[in-house]
Amino acid sequence: MLLGMICALGAALCYGTASVLQAIAARAATRPGSGAGVDPALLLRAVRQWRYVAGLALDGLGFVLQIVALRALPIYAVGAALAASLAVTAVVAARLLAVRLSPTEWAAVAVVCAGLGMLGLASGQEGDLPGPSLLPWAVPAAALGVLVLGAVGGRLPTRARSLALGLGAGFGFGVVEVAVRLVDDVSPGALVRNPAAYGLLLGGAAAFLLLTSALQKGSVTTATAGMVLGETVGPALVGVVWLGDGTRAGLGWLAVTGFVVAVAGSLALARFGEAPEPEPEQLSP
Repeated sequence: MLLGMICALGAALCYGTASVLQAIAARAATRPGSGAGVDPALLLRAVRQWRYVAGLALDGLGFVLQIVALRALPIYAVGAALAASLAVTAVVAARLLAVRLSPTEWAAVAVVCAGLGMLGLASGQEGDLPGPSLLPWAVPAAALGVLVLGAVGGRLPTRARSLALGLGAGFGFGVVEVAVRLVDDVSPGALVRNPAAYGLLLGGAAAFLLLTSALQKGSVTTATAGMVLGETVGPALVGVVWLGDGTRAGLGWLAVTGFVVAVAGSLALARFGEAPEPEPEQLSP
């Protein structure tokens, strides 16, 4: 279980650093006069930016660590740790981008750490229930729903668009969290027959597309807050209700408190999903 928490925190470190790099690259890849909707070609332009490629590499490493964590910890603990990537982003932004943190924001970083400490003390092993028979089919269906949400949300006014795309990205990452728990046999034949495996791929791709589009323009602070809520609350409920996630004996209250504290602290740092506007010399690939 210690290894799982270390991997979850390592994933948060990777994701938090990547978000700074990707936010700059996404804006650098935005073409003048481009529409406000979800732009699939944005990803193709963004990968020409070295910062986006470096961010993707960190995301890849973070995903591997996330998988290991999800196989050892309850979903609620991993989800809260991943939400804490905003605290990492805040510290990285303060260090690399000369962003000044207010005393309140430094306090929020401390609150996130305290919440994760509570979860580390209270979390039990991952649940061992298989879940309802339809749950593996619900995973790809939910991933398709994320794409629909992105298509609709991309046409909303700016503020609502940011929230919708961020929430959709969070749902997509939540789909991945649940799917990892439903993929036990990783042999090629078993993966082809498991609908959760398709949901994992589709949910991850949809989440990255919506998150990149949310970072492109509009209030990324709002989008990040939506993402934090989307990737924590829903998957945590699925883990507790259907997959048997629990806590150490008598420490359920501490787990709930730690989860709420960590997520609340992350929401207080939501503006650090947004990097400052890059200077012209920062825009070169």
